Amino acid sequence: MDHDDRERLLRGTHHDPHAVLGAHPVPGAVAVRAFRPHARSVTVVYGDARTALHDDGDGFFSGLLPLTEVPAYHLLVGYGEHGGTVHDTEDPYRFLPTLGELDLHLIGEGRHEQLWQVLGAHVMTHQGVRGTRFSVWAPNARGVRVAGGFDFWDGTGYPMRSLGASGVWELFVPGVGEGELYKFEITRPDGSRTLRADPLARRTEAPPATASIVHASHHEWGDAEWMAHRGDIPVHEAPFSVYEVHLPSWRPGLTYRQLAEELTDYVTDLGFTHVELMPVAEHPFGGSWGYQVTGFYAPTARLGTPDDFKYLVDRLHQAGIGVLMDWVPAHFPRDEWALAEFDGRPLYEHHDPLRAAHPDWGTLEFDLGRREVRNFLVANAVYWCEEFHIDGLRVDAVASMLYLDYSRRPGQWTPNRFGGRENLDAVAFLQEMNATVYRRCPGVVTVAEESTAWDGVTRPTHHRGPSGFGGLGFGLKWNMGWMHDSLEYMSHDPVHRAHHHDEMTFSMVYAYSENYVLPISHDEVVHGKRSLVSKMPGDWWQRRANHRAYLGFMWAHPGKQLLFMGQEFAQGAEWSEACGPDWWLLDPAYGAAADHRGVRDLVRDLNALYRATPALWQRDTDPAGFEWIAGDAADGDVFAFLRLDAAGRPLLAVSHLAPVVRHDYRLGVPEDVPAWREVLNTDAARYGGSDVVHPDPVKPEPPGAHGRPAGIRLTLPPLATVWLRPA
Repeated sequence: MDHDDRERLLRGTHHDPHAVLGAHPVPGAVAVRAFRPHARSVTVVYGDARTALHDDGDGFFSGLLPLTEVPAYHLLVGYGEHGGTVHDTEDPYRFLPTLGELDLHLIGEGRHEQLWQVLGAHVMTHQGVRGTRFSVWAPNARGVRVAGGFDFWDGTGYPMRSLGASGVWELFVPGVGEGELYKFEITRPDGSRTLRADPLARRTEAPPATASIVHASHHEWGDAEWMAHRGDIPVHEAPFSVYEVHLPSWRPGLTYRQLAEELTDYVTDLGFTHVELMPVAEHPFGGSWGYQVTGFYAPTARLGTPDDFKYLVDRLHQAGIGVLMDWVPAHFPRDEWALAEFDGRPLYEHHDPLRAAHPDWGTLEFDLGRREVRNFLVANAVYWCEEFHIDGLRVDAVASMLYLDYSRRPGQWTPNRFGGRENLDAVAFLQEMNATVYRRCPGVVTVAEESTAWDGVTRPTHHRGPSGFGGLGFGLKWNMGWMHDSLEYMSHDPVHRAHHHDEMTFSMVYAYSENYVLPISHDEVVHGKRSLVSKMPGDWWQRRANHRAYLGFMWAHPGKQLLFMGQEFAQGAEWSEACGPDWWLLDPAYGAAADHRGVRDLVRDLNALYRATPALWQRDTDPAGFEWIAGDAADGDVFAFLRLDAAGRPLLAVSHLAPVVRHDYRLGVPEDVPAWREVLNTDAARYGGSDVVHPDPVKPEPPGAHGRPAGIRLTLPPLATVWLRPA
């Protein structure tokens, strides 16, 4: 062997080990070279013949076979004191590359929409032999080797080959199968080495362990009917009531398969149409709640295997429940075994340190201007939808991606080429991601957590707005303004609410500028913000009454609904990922359990009525689906409005947010409705209220009110929301 080849193999810097190792024709014979560190002997077996290779030192063995063509062969490798422990194995260096030119071309173009099928670890049969193909993108590496349990975590003998300008390294290792642990040993440009988890690993060890695991799925889906019909009605015209869940803490200790039964039954009972899972992709620090991802293609191993997670999604689908998941393309942590300076230089992160460092979270931002990085993330979005049948992606921290000056002071950011603060790379990435997901995955919805007034978040990507940008292409956007303003109003003592009336009405000024979700999420019940019921003023009865009235207002307001776990039964404490919801509050043995069960019963009834009332969701994005009756009744703390379905059938929602009973309160109503029937009253005794209800139909009578020819008289219960429909 050439001295230079030998040294490069020993140092882990050889770009083409297959050109040196394995079997190669030479004049009059076939030369065989093997690199087996720690072996005592290597013998080539071909047909009925055997040839012992010469020990060349440093783990190298070589010899000549008296043949003119390379035969099918395998190796007998002896270990131990006298080579007495013999392993019969295939030679990894006799195999052709497993990746084709088209795959490499698409990777180079940044357009491989199923990237997970070519990079990572894949069990396969190659040239008639079963094994695992390992492949990784590391364009700055001087060399890459595979280390794992199958080689005692010594990658010296398993150097990978570089597949040209693509930056991809590949090696087929015979005999390695499902369940094997592995990492990539990368030789950096400066000659130092780093051991890295696979960026496209589809399974990982449970933290704090960090190895990747060779995985092949065996799950057989049973949700064909759900998948075929989930997109029959556009999401903005369909009921969409979401229960947000942090899986590890919802009921601590449950696995994916146990959650498949308990969570499905619970959500079915309460009537939510969807669950939204806080990030399930693998993350090393549980206290990040999943928002600092290291394994973008692997469901967290804390709760089971990838097939176990598929079982959970499948079970929810079979029960008629959609599954959204939080997706985190804005940043990633700096762990030295993961993505940060993956191959010795900035690769997934931006090469400019000011652009790479996220100022708020101590993490790194993706270089969205690099096509391979953009491909990594776009394919990841598609991966969750195609491989795990996810119905929607809620994209985290979109605002932090869109603005170059996000949380940065002057001098800490550089304007774009037009002199603006918009991150043009992020805009292009989000447009590409949304367009690709919607094209490939019918029925999937993408949801933006975007906290600014960026124009066109839910506008199609091909429609340009006043800003000159095309729409970002999301299906829905979290309405952070509604959340902030309405919670601010509710936190005021009722004696002061008249001075803040517009905080509850202002949302209707812009309600149709985007397709909105009304989010009461985990972010609103942590870090000293208090739980939803604890934000409310007054004594315990009043806080619960405010809580119930607010939920009634929320479910009637234009937009979809999202409620974080624990708020459906008025948990008083902030959420903690260490212990999850305070389920004991619902235990009949607890003296105040009825108070919490009453709120949960209300949520169940809200969802049932919501789903059965098209006026509450069919025209969420159409101004013709909403009419104010009383939007300016600040002195009475009253908000009254109509919701109308596509056929014009109305629902009247009245929220009275003062702690008194108001008798004979007049409201104008459409004149073509002969009588109104109360279908929901958050003050009902069964919810824990004072039971000021309307058991009989309410008929319009003169004179009219609020500019309408007909009017009704209602007794408004204290701190309550009432819904009425035509009798």
